[in-house]
Amino acid sequence: MASALLSKTTADWCVNLLCPRYPSPPPILSHPPTLLLTWRPFRYFFYTKRLSTFLAMDGSKAGPLKELPLGIDATTEEEYASQSKLLQEFTSISSIDKGWIFKSDSGIGSQAMFSISQPNLLANKRKKFILSSHISRESNNSVNFQWAPFPVEMTGVSVIVPSPSGAKLLVVRNPENESPCQFEIWGRAQVEKEFHIPQSVHGSVYADGWFQGISWNSDETLIAYVAEEPSPSKPTFTGQGYKKGSSTEKDFGNWKGQGDWKEEWGETYAGKRQPALFVININSGEAQAVKGIEKSLSVGQVVWAPPVRGSHQYLVFVGWSEGTRKLGIKYCFNRPCALYVVRAPNFESEADGPELKDNSTEDVPVVNLTQSINSAFYPRFSPDGKFLSFLSARSSVDSGAHSATDSLHRIDWPIDGLLSSSAKIVDVVPVVMCAEDGSFPGLYWSSFLSNPWLSDGCTMIITSIWGSCQVILSVNVLSGEVIRISPTDSNSSWSVLTLDGDNIIAVSSSPVDVPHIKYGYLVDKESKSTAWSWLNVPSPTNECSEKVKSLLASLQFSIMKIPLRDVSDSVTKGAAKPIEAIFVSSKTKRNDPFDPLIVILHGGPHSVSLSSFSKSLAFLSSIGFNLFIVNYRGSLGFGEEALQSLLGKVGSQDVNDVLVAIDHVIDLGLASPSKLAVLGGSHGGFLTTHLIGQAPDKFVAAAARNPVCNLALMVGTTDIPDWIYVEAYGSEGKNSFTDAPSAEHLTLFQSKSPIAHVSKVKTPTLFLLGAQDLRVPVSTGLQYARAMKEKGVPVKIIVFPNDTHAIERPQSDFESFLNIGVWFKKYLS
Repeated sequence: MASALLSKTTADWCVNLLCPRYPSPPPILSHPPTLLLTWRPFRYFFYTKRLSTFLAMDGSKAGPLKELPLGIDATTEEEYASQSKLLQEFTSISSIDKGWIFKSDSGIGSQAMFSISQPNLLANKRKKFILSSHISRESNNSVNFQWAPFPVEMTGVSVIVPSPSGAKLLVVRNPENESPCQFEIWGRAQVEKEFHIPQSVHGSVYADGWFQGISWNSDETLIAYVAEEPSPSKPTFTGQGYKKGSSTEKDFGNWKGQGDWKEEWGETYAGKRQPALFVININSGEAQAVKGIEKSLSVGQVVWAPPVRGSHQYLVFVGWSEGTRKLGIKYCFNRPCALYVVRAPNFESEADGPELKDNSTEDVPVVNLTQSINSAFYPRFSPDGKFLSFLSARSSVDSGAHSATDSLHRIDWPIDGLLSSSAKIVDVVPVVMCAEDGSFPGLYWSSFLSNPWLSDGCTMIITSIWGSCQVILSVNVLSGEVIRISPTDSNSSWSVLTLDGDNIIAVSSSPVDVPHIKYGYLVDKESKSTAWSWLNVPSPTNECSEKVKSLLASLQFSIMKIPLRDVSDSVTKGAAKPIEAIFVSSKTKRNDPFDPLIVILHGGPHSVSLSSFSKSLAFLSSIGFNLFIVNYRGSLGFGEEALQSLLGKVGSQDVNDVLVAIDHVIDLGLASPSKLAVLGGSHGGFLTTHLIGQAPDKFVAAAARNPVCNLALMVGTTDIPDWIYVEAYGSEGKNSFTDAPSAEHLTLFQSKSPIAHVSKVKTPTLFLLGAQDLRVPVSTGLQYARAMKEKGVPVKIIVFPNDTHAIERPQSDFESFLNIGVWFKKYLS
């Protein structure tokens, strides 16, 4: 055998010589070349080919190897090679995740710290870094960022939270097994304290952005946080049978039973225990569970209430009651929740402080502050502690839509800190039903900083959605005035990172521009002008390869308004308004009159495709495809009437909106009807598989990531069966939902599903499925793909065994979009 001619050293030398850009492969290369095929990811497919070529050049009798990796043929291998190299350049672009501001030691300017991340394909994880900068304002309204030479990797870090003064930094490292959870308190130059909290106290700290809540108290001695409750005691068995007095401790000579099964919160929360509330004293390292909270309540988003001298300290948190069962909560704002206030634990060290008004050790009842409203989350106290602001998704809860238009509210906080469940809730920003053209469309997926306040104490700076753009808003919580302060003449998307006093550090990007840091300030504070000026900030985070820069510079994008056709007189005014689509194209004409067009459809359906940078979509744009990203009715950012119009009409109204949009772009002369492909995930995959069935001659190729293909099959296995009832029946489906669907229910679900049209499908389709998906279980995509195979329609299926709904593990995301690019090239070139 040819490979026997090579020693391990020679083989390694050959590979390094022929593939110098890649790290040395493992010792498996000393074995026959066919074994090379088992080594991933795709860039290593080329070792076998190049090694066999080298052997041939060396005069051996062995010819080129015939065996290729599964799913790759000789015609597509070169496409894999070239596309994978380019996709890696896009994948390596870093993301800017968070920012913090600290006072400068000199008192001049300020210090900024940014959290950035980058996929690590070899490790199949995301690397996290901290990048620091000194900020100084110049007299000529310019700003200077002096960046640290290099970022610092935060290996094994789950979450970091600075103290209010900026003098301390909490670093949490969650264990990957049954080890203790690690808390570190950092000072300016060293780790000052380190505590290991055993599993008998609590499990991992929640760092998911939803249940997650970590809050320092005002004197920076206590930290409240949300973590998994301790592991429940399970029955123990020995060789003689059941052992009395079961515990959570491990012991030789026995084994643990499973005990009772407990409900979980669905997608991404599989295997995670109930979120519970804890407080740690950073002087002693003692961690205590907060008492008085019902076991049926899942907690999150905790903040400290303003301190009252001589009184106990209190915590405000969000609570979700599980009811008869837990339904999936990820992206589901329709789960009822409320704000609660509870007394914080007393620690021995507090005994030296002011005498408490009530020294009772009895549990104090938890008070529901928002009984009159069925949704309340993201609590934020004003700087002076006089009121508490929060968001509400009551439109989602009332209608059953998994996400809808939010509203903003306020509770005036009493000076003595004693509140009751009868506290008055003030409406600050109501739900917008139908916005006039160019006007504020309402709050959507709004995100709050831990400290979102300007110095006036009543103006919040928040990020929200406005049509197809993400924007920055200022909201006066006393007057209710809402102002769009990110540039109104920009079609890019903007997001707040942090506040530098009354100035804003933000990030801006577009489908053709990588994320850039921006610095915003009021043009004239004295005149109370609402005009903001935005400065570009040169930053290492803006960097990408010269090839990527050149490719992005050759692209352009616009946001189109597309009139609807044949609108019924019975629809609301908001539901009759034009929809939007983002069109990404080359600035110059290529060889053919029309570039192939990929129609891209978001999931949800009550989500939105934003005019922000996506590495995956920028990659597709750069290999010769125009993109047409459609925000059909039901999308966020266009008013509540347009959103609610889709309920009960999935598979028809959303499908027709997409077909109208495609006809519109063809009529404008921007696309050829013979060069269309369609790509979507989740509900976007629902639309993708519907479109290739309802319009079987329209698309040359399709790709679907975890598509919803059969609602009747999915209803018994998904973590959100209520979603199926609401989208199929409308809001009344919320009351019809049952875990035992009737034959009538199943018949309707089947009729509204893509599987009802699969017999008409002709379009070659790529299916990308996550085997651990609890939201859209893998069976629904496999059933549809197998039905296509029965008819002889070309199908390619890739199942990622360890991925959930998002297919976001770095290697899986890479392989997914690499195959999408190759699949579309195969059929559209």
